[in-house]
Amino acid sequence: MVGASLAVALADLPLRVAMVEPLALGSDAQPSFDERTIALNAASQAIFETLGVWPDMAAEAAAMRSIHISDQGRFGVTRMQAEDYGLPALGQVVPTRTVGHALFRRVEQAEQIDFLCPARVQTLDTGDADQVRVTLDDGRQLAARLLVGADGARSQVRQALGIEAAIDDYQAKAIVSSVASQRPMDGRAFERFTATGPIALLPGPQQRSVLVWTQPTAAAEALLELDDNAFLARLNAGFGRRLGRLTALGRRQAYPLYRVLARQIVGPRSVLIGNAANNLHPVAGQGFNLGLRDAATLAESLADALACGQDIGGGQRLSAYAQRREADRQATAGMTHGLIQVFSNRTPGLRTGRNLGLLATDLLPGLKRRMAVRSTGFAGRPPRLARGLPVQTPEPQRGQGV
Repeated sequence: MVGASLAVALADLPLRVAMVEPLALGSDAQPSFDERTIALNAASQAIFETLGVWPDMAAEAAAMRSIHISDQGRFGVTRMQAEDYGLPALGQVVPTRTVGHALFRRVEQAEQIDFLCPARVQTLDTGDADQVRVTLDDGRQLAARLLVGADGARSQVRQALGIEAAIDDYQAKAIVSSVASQRPMDGRAFERFTATGPIALLPGPQQRSVLVWTQPTAAAEALLELDDNAFLARLNAGFGRRLGRLTALGRRQAYPLYRVLARQIVGPRSVLIGNAANNLHPVAGQGFNLGLRDAATLAESLADALACGQDIGGGQRLSAYAQRREADRQATAGMTHGLIQVFSNRTPGLRTGRNLGLLATDLLPGLKRRMAVRSTGFAGRPPRLARGLPVQTPEPQRGQGV
């Protein structure tokens, strides 16, 4: 969906865009239409609002107005409230299917986008200094000034470009489902760290909660084998009673977890975005949001190149894009990976230290604000779309107001 988001962001620019999608829309194998949900942070919601697709998502979105982070059996806790930062919500929880429908509907409507589906990239050639050539599995050939790889964590484009990636296999799975609770969520999201993995409960549609429960692979598979009552008993024991008893378990699905960080995100007339560049652990819900900022920033960079009469696939332009994205990539990937490393370590001294850290974050406004700015997607220099500006808006010069 990051690729579709980029296509939508480019739709009003003087560009011809070919979007290659290997899986038929609506198929069970299509990740844009599966049963998962996405926790959009405030910046991502703003990007979709600026692109004009948010109205097609809003009816099925559930607002996150607060986040409660705790460590099972320990004293540390951090709480964040949207109102403390002048926001109506810290983010929105939206079914993946809803996001996919909204984006692909706009892609299919855009005159400047050639939507090739189903089709796969068979080979690519970056030997020409002026263009990249792509051959599809049906024999069609495409030539472009820029190739964008947004084809997921196991990116074929990344492999074809010879770009290496650092891969961390967490040897864990995320169990995704939905539950009902005795007490209403009321816009609250919870991240509960346990000895075997975090339990996230997010506000969901129809007064239900979205469950994301991370467990080591063997433990996750064992949980999937339990009947609903036994599974709920284990879940209630791990999560506690902040919402009363959790009941009415929905369909369970599990997904393997691993981190992928591309060693570089640009190549000759090519760039990687989304999970092809950075696939993260779901803790803190930052993966899709990071990828969407990739897309929004790249669209901005291409708009600026067109405005200046520059080559959109030129090395200087792509290097500038990569440099701009580096700090956000490293900070966000480091934060999610660090959380897993710290909270999965049961060393007594470290457990005390991390709980003191949770408590300090809760009590020190400056520290909590920095955490909130990062988690809502507004750290550093957010893309124009996140600030409510179209991609082709010129940046103010020094001395000018924003």
